[in-house]
Amino acid sequence: MNKREQRIYSIRSEYMEQYERQQKRNQRRKRSLIQRLVIAGVLMLATVAYMVHYHLEQRSVYSEKLKEYEALQSEMSELKKTEEELKEEIKLLNDEDYILEIARTNYFLTKEGELIFLLDDADSSY
Repeated sequence: MNKREQRIYSIRSEYMEQYERQQKRNQRRKRSLIQRLVIAGVLMLATVAYMVHYHLEQRSVYSEKLKEYEALQSEMSELKKTEEELKEEIKLLNDEDYILEIARTNYFLTKEGELIFLLDDADSSY
C-alpha cells in the first residue's frame, strides 16, 4: 500500500486552493453558527428558567397575601359585630331606665319605699 499512497498526488491548482479556502470558510461559518445558536439557546433557557422561578415566587406571595386578606376580613367582621354591640350599649346607656335597672341589679339600689330580700340559694330546703 505504500506504493499506492506514493502514486496519489494532489493537483495543486488555483481552483483547488480556492475550493479548499471556500471549504475552510464554510466550516468556520458553520462552527460560528453553532456557537451562536448554543449561546442563544443557553440565554433563552436561562430567561425561561428565570421567568418560571419569578412566576412561582409570585404565586406563593399571592397565596400568602390571600390568606392574610381572609384573616383580616374575618377580623373586620368581628370588629364590626363588636362595634354594633357597643353602639347598642351606648344607646342603652343613654336610657335612664336602663341605668337604673343596672344600678338596682348590680349595686342593690332601691327605689323609694322598696325592700330588698337577699336569698341564699345554697341553703334551700328543696
